[in-house]
Formats: sequence, structure tokens, C-alpha cells
Amino acid sequence: MCRHLGYLGPAVAVSEPVLRGEHSLYRQSWAPRDMRAGGTINADGFGVAWWRTDGSVSNYRNPMPIWTDPAVGDVLSQIEATAVVAAVRSATVGMPVDRGACAPFTAGRWAFSHNGVVPNWRTTLGQLATSLSPAHLLELEAPTDSAALWLQLRARLTQERRGSDWVAGELAEFAGSVVAAAPDARLNILLSDGETLWATTYYHSLSLLSDDASVVLSSEPYDRDPNWQPVGDRRIVTAVPGHVCIEAF
Repeated sequence: MCRHLGYLGPAVAVSEPVLRGEHSLYRQSWAPRDMRAGGTINADGFGVAWWRTDGSVSNYRNPMPIWTDPAVGDVLSQIEATAVVAAVRSATVGMPVDRGACAPFTAGRWAFSHNGVVPNWRTTLGQLATSLSPAHLLELEAPTDSAALWLQLRARLTQERRGSDWVAGELAEFAGSVVAAAPDARLNILLSDGETLWATTYYHSLSLLSDDASVVLSSEPYDRDPNWQPVGDRRIVTAVPGHVCIEAF
């Protein structure tokens, strides 16, 4: 499955969290250490999202392996941001490999990544999408479970600023509804508005590195810092620099 990472902290080059450490997200594209339920590499595309000074989000996505794209070092290294979400993709068999299928998915101030799979997703997520309008359904970026998850979660989120507890509650309720409909789903979600990171763990790995200045959530630790903490399964994480809340869902 995919690997993803979220960073909040002092301004850095957008590429820096992606390249950071001897086991960087970049390296995890071809040498991951904790790929559960199959998969050996994450070579079906990648993406990076970052936030501009007005609070809106930009992204760069490419369906090619991250190591083939010189823009990571040549272009993204020239842009600074205080918040970054990035992902490298291992596509589920039968799903397309194109730009629209690559995380992070973005809209307004939000960026979203999904590490996992929803079995029989068209039926399962279709049943959960009955309240969405046809116009909203037509905004699906790609015929994949991850894009469909984002379409439905996005409908729950508002562009009006709401508290982080409210977002965590919406995310927990949404994740719970997906798991109830598809108990065999693997559902590690990463969400940010550029000020807070939220994440779920359901089957796949996630680790946390936090201090008063910055916070990182990553599918795998990118270095040997002893302060990395594994996040348990079936958890909702809400994180900002200096404060992390982890709850069961």
C-alpha cells in the first residue's frame, strides 16, 4: 500500500520533509519496511501538497515514480511552506495509474491522503454516498476507492473554520461508517488544513514525531530518532506542534 507523511512546523522547502532522513518518504517509494497485506514498492505516482500564505492549498502530483521526477529537487526545493502533506502510491490491482488517482487530493484549504484499500469499493462507498448530489458525485477525480473516500469526506467538511475537535469527530464518524460497511477495509487517512494534522489508523502503520516546534505523522519513521512513537491501531490522531491527542475510534 501507499506511504504518506504530514509535517507542521517552521518554514522549510516543500521537498525537505519528503527527502528528510536516511529512510525518507522518497526512499520508501522503493524500499519500504512495513508494507502490510502485500505490495513491495510505491512506484505508481506521488504527490505533495502545501499551503500558501492565504491559507489555500497547492499541490503537485505525478503518476510516475517519484525518483524519476527532477521537479522534486529542482522545483519543490524552491518553495517554502510551514505545512506539507505528501504521499507515494502503490496502486491496488485494477485501479488506474494516472495523475487524478494520486494523493494528496485537495480542495479549498484541505489536503487528504489514504493508505489502504476498501474492498468492493464501488458498492460499499456507493451505499454511503446516497445523500450526495449528482453534481457532487461528478467531481470524483478518479475511479478509485481513495478518490471516492475523499469525495465523501469532503462533503462533511466546511470551508468555514471549525474547531479541530469537530473535524476529528467528523473524521471518526466517517471512518466508523466505512469500517462498518467494509470490515476488511484498510483505512489509514491523513488530513490537514495547513494548521492541524488529523489521521486514522486502521490496519496500516503510522508513527509520530513531535516537539514544541513541529510535528510529523509518517507511515514509517524516516530516521532513527528515539522520539518516534508508533500509533496504535484503530486510533484518531489530532496533532499540532506541542500538542497531540490520540483517541480510539
